[in-house]
Amino acid sequence: MEAPATTTQSSNNTNANNGGGGEGNNEGGCCWRRLRSAPAWLWRSAVRFAEKVAQIARDDTRRVAHSFKVGLALTLVSVVYYVTPLFNGFGGSAMWAVLTIVIVMEFTVGATLSKGLNRALATLVASSLAIGAHELASLIVPGSEQAESILLIVFVFFVASAATFSRFIPEIKARYDYGVSIFILTFSLVAVSSYRVEELRPLAVQRTATIFVGVAICLLTTVLVFPVWAGDDLHNLAAGNLDKLADFLQGMESECFGENARSANLEGKGFLHAYKSVLSSKDKEDSLCALAKWEPFHGKFRFRHPWSQYQKLGTLCRQCASTMEALSSYVIILTKSQVIANATIS
Repeated sequence: MEAPATTTQSSNNTNANNGGGGEGNNEGGCCWRRLRSAPAWLWRSAVRFAEKVAQIARDDTRRVAHSFKVGLALTLVSVVYYVTPLFNGFGGSAMWAVLTIVIVMEFTVGATLSKGLNRALATLVASSLAIGAHELASLIVPGSEQAESILLIVFVFFVASAATFSRFIPEIKARYDYGVSIFILTFSLVAVSSYRVEELRPLAVQRTATIFVGVAICLLTTVLVFPVWAGDDLHNLAAGNLDKLADFLQGMESECFGENARSANLEGKGFLHAYKSVLSSKDKEDSLCALAKWEPFHGKFRFRHPWSQYQKLGTLCRQCASTMEALSSYVIILTKSQVIANATIS
């Protein structure tokens, strides 16, 4: 009676082993297929990425020019580091010029001018103030390093607190926020390092000079090589918003009130949605207006151009677009009800 049970158990174990071997073969085949398809998948991903990059470049060719300008600026500033006489003049602080290029270089002339001038002036003022704080601490407590360090800590506390609070002032926040941040950073670094560095003044002069060199290269490259003006972008943005509002009004006149007016459903018409981008243009408009105020005269724009008028014009355009949004909703609902009524009658 025990032999059949043993035979049945052996056959079950054999079937289980066969099933496990089949699953192992399936997993191995699946992994092999994935490995074989990996090169094709990588190629397709590379092609899609290249197409995306090409589309971004075609959308605005100025982006390609800006990329080359950054490369040109870094190439020029690297001369300071590679040429021995220049390196001996600036010392190890030459790397601050490279760092300045990377941080300051922006897409538009106004943005580069804003960050560059803020960085240069903030570095100069903070370095001078930190050297003055060090000299003052040395005069108050001559020969006492511990008391001098305490005074420097007090100076850092009050200056950093006052500068940080100034960032809440709207006028400073709008135009000099980056400069205040650089001021706090530079003052703290120079003031703290003055306790350990014996020759503080040459070090501060070297760093300030290299930052000025980096800012000058940024400004020259941005202004002279394919400049991108924030003022032009702001002007084009305002003109484009007016064109979109005009397209809505022309579409309404031709589709709803003209001789060829139709009672068909107008929900899919493009002119009914042309105004929507105007409603969300405030942030870009304010940013371009703030940057345009930094730019020198160019083209048809002179010094003290009334850039703030563009903001007032944008406010009026958004009010008009809000009214158009209500009118568009009314027209869509009205035409839908007319189509349903006509279908019921017929």
